[in-house]
Amino acid sequence: MEPTTASTLASPAMRRGLYIENQPFNSGYLPEQDGHSVFFEQCGRPNGKPCLILHGGPGGAINPTMRRYFDPSRWHMVLFDQRGCGRSTPNASLDHNTTWTLIEDIERLRVQLGLEKWTVFGGSWGSTLALAYAIAHPDRVEALVLRGIFMGSKRELHWFYQNGASMLFPDVWERYVAPIPMEERGNLMAAFHKRLTGSDPVAQAEAAAAWSQWEGDTISIRGPADRPDKFNETAFAVAFARIECHYFMNGCFFEEDDWIVKNLDRIRHIPGWIVQGRYDVVTPMDAAWRVKSGWPEVNFNLIWDAGHASTEPGVIDGLVRATDAAFSL
Repeated sequence: MEPTTASTLASPAMRRGLYIENQPFNSGYLPEQDGHSVFFEQCGRPNGKPCLILHGGPGGAINPTMRRYFDPSRWHMVLFDQRGCGRSTPNASLDHNTTWTLIEDIERLRVQLGLEKWTVFGGSWGSTLALAYAIAHPDRVEALVLRGIFMGSKRELHWFYQNGASMLFPDVWERYVAPIPMEERGNLMAAFHKRLTGSDPVAQAEAAAAWSQWEGDTISIRGPADRPDKFNETAFAVAFARIECHYFMNGCFFEEDDWIVKNLDRIRHIPGWIVQGRYDVVTPMDAAWRVKSGWPEVNFNLIWDAGHASTEPGVIDGLVRATDAAFSL
């Protein structure tokens, strides 16, 4: 496979759309481990080419749209709700909830389903987990399809949660910091973490709503109207914010900052595609460019009229074309 770098600003008529809606043909739970029951579902063609679809966050959840980036007549799609979120239980639990326990869950799921290898698909935190899994188990990954690259570095976290994105969205930023007293705003992640893991349910819900809405309002260049409805749901917001903040306060549980970039040599033989919005504020292009620099074989598709959301037209087009190409391997 010859790597390519493309910049896309295609007309709407030229862009691919999502595949048809499709329903799971099977769902269930992995055997309980560390007190967690992990929900999974299988969609598409039972004997099709296997792929694993990872949701974002951490602390997000799977949704029906995630199935529609793959041709359901050709792919065997596997999705799961990561520990503490979605239909996995206990909800919002932080116990034994790390990048490495999620990777253990992925391997348990692969073995339970009897799959030798699979294509791994993920955006935002899903790209982080996909890359970490591939680095840990390169022999189990046939291809990687990634969007909105995030490496969990101090630089990225400071940009989005302390100082950087705030200069582009000062109006939205005011709502984000509102639950935090002025004297605690020198370390916003720590201030949110105290409330999200504290015993006051009112303070927790208020902090969770502000944290989640901040991401929801900056996710798309099309504005807050493109924010998923789930960001307005209290239960989702609490799990999402608690788990995200837990991971970010712990550097996503990597041994060192930039762990992913420093280990890219382990996956350079794996075919890969990156779809990146030029105006992505949540996970700016710098991280994707650094991954591309350390993995020059990857196909890199820069979408000029897109931000972070997976539902922006140019991003949909890039991801659907990437999964079609991955099927042909």
